[in-house]
Amino acid sequence: MKFLDLAKVYIRSGSGGGGCISFRREKYIEYGGPDGGDGGRGGDVWIEAVDGLNTLIDFRYQQHFFAKNGQGGMGNQRTGKDGETVVLKVPVGTEIMEEDGETVIADITELGQRIRIAKGGNGGFGNLHFKSSTNQAPRRANPGQEGVERTIWLRLKLIADVGLLGLPNAGKSTFLAATSNARPKIADYPFTTLHPNLGVVGVDGAEFVIADIPGLIEGAHEGVGLGVRFLGHVERSAVLLHLVDGTSGDPVKDYQTIIGELEAYGGDLANKNRVTVLNKIDTLDEEERIFLKEELEAATGAPVLLMAGATGEGVTDVLRKLRKSIQEHRAAEAALGQEEEPWRP
Repeated sequence: MKFLDLAKVYIRSGSGGGGCISFRREKYIEYGGPDGGDGGRGGDVWIEAVDGLNTLIDFRYQQHFFAKNGQGGMGNQRTGKDGETVVLKVPVGTEIMEEDGETVIADITELGQRIRIAKGGNGGFGNLHFKSSTNQAPRRANPGQEGVERTIWLRLKLIADVGLLGLPNAGKSTFLAATSNARPKIADYPFTTLHPNLGVVGVDGAEFVIADIPGLIEGAHEGVGLGVRFLGHVERSAVLLHLVDGTSGDPVKDYQTIIGELEAYGGDLANKNRVTVLNKIDTLDEEERIFLKEELEAATGAPVLLMAGATGEGVTDVLRKLRKSIQEHRAAEAALGQEEEPWRP
């Protein structure tokens, strides 16, 4: 199954049915009168988050979604049938945006969350509705209300606990493959990863989700390489895992390149809690490890962990650090939620 995180769809809600102009005429019935029914309501267009989806690939093959129109009213005081509703099923983490691709209409972050994106038109009144003591034979009925037609964008931002960052060939996919059942493509050339991958990682009885995105390079915020299109998939992460290649020749410059791209991307991404790891230490001797670790700690202003994803050295320590950071993030969010709880008398 291919990964698709951006889709343009065209939607239209149903129009309401028109009201009916009808008069009751039956044999042996002395008094007739208006009996035209109201039109049925047009169908709505809803978007719902469902389980079992992690891509928008379904919208590659169908981009138009039109709800049914309401049925017109009929004689004998019969109301028309309502139009059928259309439901677009999307994965959790989907943003709904206007046609400009920037204005966010809604952000679906919970399973089962439903958003009505286009309301169906109301049905028109039949002539029975206009009957009065001064107008006992109205020859008037309302047309149904028109449906809503609009173009929207769906953008998926994966929901993961940890987001993987690093230059191409920093060892991100190797780390994900070594710690989870995910099987991302691994090779010795840049941009092996072309779309995000998710993996469930466990350590000391706790599990969390890691998202691996394609590597960033200098100028990615201007569209160089694969650009920063996939950075949205780590925006919702509790912590970022920044892997630095210990064999690159200048790990400090590599670190600063990624930080620069995060700052250029904007938002709160550059301020997220980060765990910095010097990777591929299996190719370094003890003296090189100490020297590069000190250089990187001076640049980051924080402790730097050592790891070799290919051999497993230091992997458990990194996972434990990530688990601790996730727990601290969740505790801070819970405390903030309690503080912001509205006052009640």
